[in-house]
Amino acid sequence: MTPLIDTHKRQIRYMRISITDRCNFRCRYCMPSGGIEWLPHEEIMRYEEYLRILKISIPRGVEKVRITGGEPLVRKGLAEFIEAVKGIDGLKELSLTTNGFLLPLHAADLKRAGLDRVNISLDTLDRDKFSYITRVNAFDQVMEGIMTALEYEFSPVKINVVAIRGFNDDEINAFAALTVNSPVEVRFIELMPMGCASRYADREIISSNEIMRIIEDRHGTMIPVEYTQGPARVFRIEGSRGKIGIIGAMSEHSFCSTCNRIRITAEGSLRPCLFCDDHIDLLTPMRQGISEAELEKLIEEGVMLKQRSHGMCIGQHIIPNQGCSALMNTIGG
Repeated sequence: MTPLIDTHKRQIRYMRISITDRCNFRCRYCMPSGGIEWLPHEEIMRYEEYLRILKISIPRGVEKVRITGGEPLVRKGLAEFIEAVKGIDGLKELSLTTNGFLLPLHAADLKRAGLDRVNISLDTLDRDKFSYITRVNAFDQVMEGIMTALEYEFSPVKINVVAIRGFNDDEINAFAALTVNSPVEVRFIELMPMGCASRYADREIISSNEIMRIIEDRHGTMIPVEYTQGPARVFRIEGSRGKIGIIGAMSEHSFCSTCNRIRITAEGSLRPCLFCDDHIDLLTPMRQGISEAELEKLIEEGVMLKQRSHGMCIGQHIIPNQGCSALMNTIGG
């Protein structure tokens, strides 16, 4: 079948699907302090509706699927959904992004269902700072979730760290050190000013190059790891078991040129870019009874909305209403 290719000749190989807007954490850069009003149940995509989209997209070249939220582990029936997705011919990798809190309860079922790997969000190794940034006292449970993921041999286990100056810049080396004796991949992600994070100033963004300098000042020159897809530059501290990934979403101008991903939101929209409000509603037409051919055409139209670049970088102010206005829990980070 013909690959999904955008107007800038990038082939879409990666789809992120948000299966819920609900979350058991209230991270400060993701949600407002008072929480949000959850989407009504009937407005959330059903598992069979995601499967319709995937059964069209995977034969057309989508090789990787990541399940996100909100927090995906709060939704019932996830293991059965994973098993169904894994049964689609052509899929090479199925992963899950989670805060780790519920992993000890669900890891065995997820492994049996065929989940390949997990990304666990963790922005600090300090209990008090963890409670501050997440507004939840759950540090020990998340650490147990990481250990459980390693125990069940999800590979790789990635730890996502949003780098914020004045909050966790003093922990960059402590996170990097986790890779020395453990087969984890710690991924440092530049703070992206969208949704609730848009209140952060440029000065609170720690650039990818600065992160590199901090680590190499302590651990020596890192060894590049061959990595052909995805936004991360991946390295290894000499002699370490794990890896370090650095994602320069704001500071690296080449970040977008190889972007091969699209997103399906919890309310059934195809978003071609995390930073843009452009989208195609798939859910309404599906519930109105469109055919597979018509759905495929809508997916193609959504891919064609993908812009050359998100147009934001450190040192530039975001023009109101041009950055994405949605909250991360509804899009899937």
